[in-house]
Amino acid sequence: MSNLLNQLKQHSFIVADTGDFESIRKYQPRDSTTNPSLLLKAVELPEYKDLVDKTLADAKKEAPQANKTLGVAMDKLGIAFGLEILKIVPGRVSTEVDARLSFDTEATKDKARSLISRYEKAGMSRDRILIKIASTWEGICAAKQLTREGIHCNLTLLFSFPQAVACAEAGVQLVSPFVGRIFDWYKKSSGRDSYPSAEDPGVLSVTEIYHYYKKFGHATEVMGASFRNIGEILELAGCDLLTISPSLLEELQKGTGSVPRKLSKENSAQCKLNKVSYDEKSFRWSFNENQMATEKLSEGIRTFAADTVKLEKIVTDRLQKS
Repeated sequence: MSNLLNQLKQHSFIVADTGDFESIRKYQPRDSTTNPSLLLKAVELPEYKDLVDKTLADAKKEAPQANKTLGVAMDKLGIAFGLEILKIVPGRVSTEVDARLSFDTEATKDKARSLISRYEKAGMSRDRILIKIASTWEGICAAKQLTREGIHCNLTLLFSFPQAVACAEAGVQLVSPFVGRIFDWYKKSSGRDSYPSAEDPGVLSVTEIYHYYKKFGHATEVMGASFRNIGEILELAGCDLLTISPSLLEELQKGTGSVPRKLSKENSAQCKLNKVSYDEKSFRWSFNENQMATEKLSEGIRTFAADTVKLEKIVTDRLQKS
């Protein structure tokens, strides 16, 4: 019998949630996604020293002014890892906008355009790039305009139905609802040690979003993310995409058994769901009413921002030594 990973690939596109090139080669996902936390881990690995050193040397040539070198180096580093990943995967790579811009629509748009321009100057088509933006109201507004400009966006740190609806109405390419972080919050809040996979709050959130998109004809792709165990993953078999860490990809590759499809457009059509819409005021209120989502979005932005600062320190130290 085929392993769990190969069977899962029959129902959903698999995305590697890592900046490690060898892991990507091993599990052969269609796409790959990175974030500041993953890049922070990657740049400290000795096997990427040459890539990092070359990227930083190029940054110093492009922006020799001390007050500009770091910003250019950070952008070039994300692009460098993205380009290497695109040599391995047949599909797309996600590159993240600085989380500290999460509440600044104009700055988010400017950064996204800059990142796409760098990819295109390196000879890479924008169709293979997803710009990751936090699912704040400001981020969604930025993504709406960027989408009109032909820049494909991945709206990340998504924890609630209002965020998902607003993203779909903005016409974004893809959303990344965070299964595991939702699970973490409810586990802590309820005092429970675990949930059956079919009752996992993160799984239920992604399932609702998937069915809503398919029932009402939204083209935005749903990519389940941030998994804590393979039970969550298998319960979402059929979701458009699933982005999975190397440790869970390994567990799926070693696992055996059947993987039935759980999500499908046919099932979505039978769901009793009402079509809704949000303007800024109703979005902010509905989102504010969801304690889990407000806490996890805030925490996620802070974590990514903190890891970006740590990465900047490493880059600064290496620039000074080079």
